[in-house]
Amino acid sequence: MVLDKNTAKKTAELLLQINAIKLKPENPFTWASGWKSPIYCDNRILLSYPAIRNFVKEEIAKQVESLYGKPDVIAGVATGAIGIGALVADVLGLPFIYVRPEPKKHGRQNQVEGKLEANQTVVVIEDLISTGKSSLNAVDALLESGANVKGMLAIFTYGFDVAEDNFKSKELDLHTLSDYEHLIQQASETHFVKEEQLNTLREWRTNPSQWQN
Repeated sequence: MVLDKNTAKKTAELLLQINAIKLKPENPFTWASGWKSPIYCDNRILLSYPAIRNFVKEEIAKQVESLYGKPDVIAGVATGAIGIGALVADVLGLPFIYVRPEPKKHGRQNQVEGKLEANQTVVVIEDLISTGKSSLNAVDALLESGANVKGMLAIFTYGFDVAEDNFKSKELDLHTLSDYEHLIQQASETHFVKEEQLNTLREWRTNPSQWQN
């Protein structure tokens, strides 16, 4: 769910500007899941652009406070959201932890890295939401560690129905700075892609798991 349309538009504009979001309708990407996609999103690249990362961290921090006040801890989902999560925690003056996809195979075998005490309130920061599976896996690890997870904020979501269903099943709030709808609108307004390419992008969004170019 996008809270602010102006922020959503600006975030989409910036991500397109630095090629954090790549659109290639004629030469689709293959995701780790095996899905074919005309779009690929790598928000980690924004960390290399100080002005843009400052905009993103401040907007997320603002929304964290607006939605939840000040939680006890900010958690980032490894690896994509470690950087932006730490920056958000710094803006808010809060402790930061991060969550691995699975426990380490050696040492203390931690999945949650950093200091987390039972019943502390936590807001989770994510860079990208596709199906939501890996993000919610991180939430499960936090809950198992005794955290009180208030919600999740992400930079961008594809807005898939499966993700919405997954978050609903966990009864977890998800808010994002921008989403696929605002991205396509921005790409259209700025002529980032041609009209026929926009049609491909809209078509893919209706059934991404079965889409073939």
